[in-house]
Amino acid sequence: MTGKDNQHTSHADILEFAVLVARRSGSMLKSRLETDFTVEYKGEVDIVTEVDRAVQGIIEAEVLARYPRHGILAEEGLDNKGEDGYVWIVDPIDGTTNFAHGYPVFSVSIAVILDGEPVCGVVHNPMSDETVTGLKGEGASLNGMAIKVSGTKTLNRSLLATGFPYDIRENPDNNLGHFSDMAVLVQGIRRCGSAALDLCSVASGRLDGFWELGLKPWDIAAGVLIVREAGGRITDFSGRDLSLDGSRVLASNGLIHDQMAGVLAGSGPGQGQD
Repeated sequence: MTGKDNQHTSHADILEFAVLVARRSGSMLKSRLETDFTVEYKGEVDIVTEVDRAVQGIIEAEVLARYPRHGILAEEGLDNKGEDGYVWIVDPIDGTTNFAHGYPVFSVSIAVILDGEPVCGVVHNPMSDETVTGLKGEGASLNGMAIKVSGTKTLNRSLLATGFPYDIRENPDNNLGHFSDMAVLVQGIRRCGSAALDLCSVASGRLDGFWELGLKPWDIAAGVLIVREAGGRITDFSGRDLSLDGSRVLASNGLIHDQMAGVLAGSGPGQGQD
């Protein structure tokens, strides 16, 4: 397929191919989970495995074979801007620490952005065989069934999720304070270790909200679109429009968003808390 042909490919077709690539990659991850593989440290606790790099290489090869004019931005050192405005943002294993320990909670996250805006996204959980997708203007789905955010209206009835930055040992802005403030106001807080999966859980109504610091574009690009297409709201901690480069992510069903933002700002739960 030529670059000219690519420009006329529908976003639905791109999403269909992204799902295929994500599911193939997930099958490889599942098969490698309990095998021996090399683990390297990028920091005190930030790790990468040879499987991350292998899966990223496979995704890169498949995408560029199909869409040679598209760019790719991926976690393990890949930044190809492409030629026609489309960029694939890829996390080959979102939840590498879980994967490295044999803990079966991780995902493949792939988003495609056009001129900086996500147009389609897919997050595949190979262990549960769940694939969540979003297509700009067309909604979000889980294994082909439409999903939407929850209707929970107050924090004390809410189930939330969060995560902690890799530099938690050195960085005082490590989310521990926010966690303490939020924990006493909500029904529960979960921490699965994959921001992409957490965002999909908000989109599907399994969670009512999510917040985290220190995230990167490959952690959130697919989830941002999926949450929006499921009727949710996703911003920075102050409620402003979220950039894919933003490191403070707040996602919710929309109904508890201002309450969560109030807690994160240190001003209490805001309006609507009963």
